[in-house]
Amino acid sequence: MKEITWYGRGGQGAFTASRILGAAAMIKGYNSLAFPSFGPERRGAPIRAFTKISEDRIVDRSIIKKNDYIIVLDDSLYVDSLTESLKDTGYLLINTKKDRSEFSDPRILTQDISTDAEELLGRPIVNIGILGLLLQVEEAIAIQDVAESIRGYMPQKLVDKNIKLLNKVYEVSRGKKNDHTVA
Repeated sequence: MKEITWYGRGGQGAFTASRILGAAAMIKGYNSLAFPSFGPERRGAPIRAFTKISEDRIVDRSIIKKNDYIIVLDDSLYVDSLTESLKDTGYLLINTKKDRSEFSDPRILTQDISTDAEELLGRPIVNIGILGLLLQVEEAIAIQDVAESIRGYMPQKLVDKNIKLLNKVYEVSRGKKNDHTVA
């Protein structure tokens, strides 16, 4: 089972991205479960969301203790101890303007997605963009499946811009233009 924990702030779309990832996994034939965990429901408050993906039926609905991936939408929520919640083969993905060299653990992947989101969406909402970074290390789900999931879950007026953001982050994370981007 793949287990992913999302760290974000209310209004950043962590739960939406968790659901979109789960839906993309279902397109590939996997079972998935996505659920949020938050305190007071207010914009800007720290929240967590969870995605579980498995070939088998998912019966464990508890919060994830050891993650395949931890995704941090807002680098102010990053603390060094997050890596302790990673499985040995896991990755921690951070949306940050900080240079990668500022992080010592080799399992940490960073990218400035906020700037691209601001350019393409008019707001620094990075939840869909960071899925492009996730696809750098998670090969079981294809970018086409994520794009299809975006089309199914997001309001039509946001679909094209978010798919452009997904593609841009995916291309940058691969270090070159990739032929597998989607329209």
